[in-house]
Amino acid sequence: MLGILRQKVSFGGSHISIVEQSFLRIRPAVNASRGYTSAAKEMTVRDALNSALDEEMSADPKVFLMGEEVGEYQGAYKISKGLLDKYGPERVVDTPITEAGFTGIGVGAAYYGLRPVIEFMTFNFSMQAIDHIINSAAKSNYMSAGQISVPIVFRGPNGAAAGVGAQHSQCYAAWYAACPGLKVLSPYSSEDARGLLKAAIRDPDPVVFLENELLYGESFPVAAEVLDSSFCLPIGKAKIEREGKDVTITAFSKMVGYALKAAEILANEGISAEVINLRSIRPMDKATINASVRKTNRLVTVEEGFPQHGVGAEICTSVIEESFEYLDAAVERIAGADVPMPYAANLERMAVPQIEDIVRAAKRTCYRSVPKAATA
Repeated sequence: MLGILRQKVSFGGSHISIVEQSFLRIRPAVNASRGYTSAAKEMTVRDALNSALDEEMSADPKVFLMGEEVGEYQGAYKISKGLLDKYGPERVVDTPITEAGFTGIGVGAAYYGLRPVIEFMTFNFSMQAIDHIINSAAKSNYMSAGQISVPIVFRGPNGAAAGVGAQHSQCYAAWYAACPGLKVLSPYSSEDARGLLKAAIRDPDPVVFLENELLYGESFPVAAEVLDSSFCLPIGKAKIEREGKDVTITAFSKMVGYALKAAEILANEGISAEVINLRSIRPMDKATINASVRKTNRLVTVEEGFPQHGVGAEICTSVIEESFEYLDAAVERIAGADVPMPYAANLERMAVPQIEDIVRAAKRTCYRSVPKAATA
């Protein structure tokens, strides 16, 4: 790794250090309002993440990947497949099982001007390293009066998978989004994964990048623009996945797919649902959410995490503060059950939101079903 720090590279016709380059390279994001509708091919989320890492490592020698099994094993979920052969062990660094250790090394490297990408095998393991993430990475820019930038990405699968129990199933979106100094992103589609990971790596601040294990193998259509190496999505901008006029449904990560399926069911019953893919949890695109609610006059929030102090709670508060007079019904909040995740498959299904939960909530806002108390 010291070899990376010491090397000189050509930049704009002159030779400057990698550290100096870090202050010169932040590429602008592609406007998210552009419609990528001319789908050219299908791409899995896994391949989208892999290609984004590959392209950013190729474009910037300061970018390196570090974590457990990212090199020789090519990633626990094969996100880093082929990168060790291409970039070598100095830039694809296998570590021992010591999250606190390699996360601290990554933060220190970011202080020095490198751009580390730290992979957690699951974000549940980030608990071992949370002091480095919160107290070192998130707060250093503020505490140094802007003198220290910490361009680092913490990425890996977040939330429930299947049959992995309470200690490996937690959603950390609300945890990290509560901390000033961090940016928190959560992709749904392959377009999200490519564009947001590129934005995260290029960003001068620490970014928590929350993926979903069950989405890695999912394929999504991507347009030619998305496959361009310059493609990048802006941080802090949501995407309206489906337009509607009767009720707004907000979601992120895997729950976006559930919301879209719920919207199809609702459409068959004459309810037009607008589905918003948050993409960015912090900063949150409250303007897009409130504009949608002012059009539909109803809101359903969906997330896998615990209900108390959750992402949905923040969205509800924003709408109450900014668009209360536009609401025609009580806000509905769909979240995971307020219990540790059960191991048994039948109980696990009951503990996380399902498509039918979203449908029922949307119908309640439209006064198309009996109230909760009558169905309890």
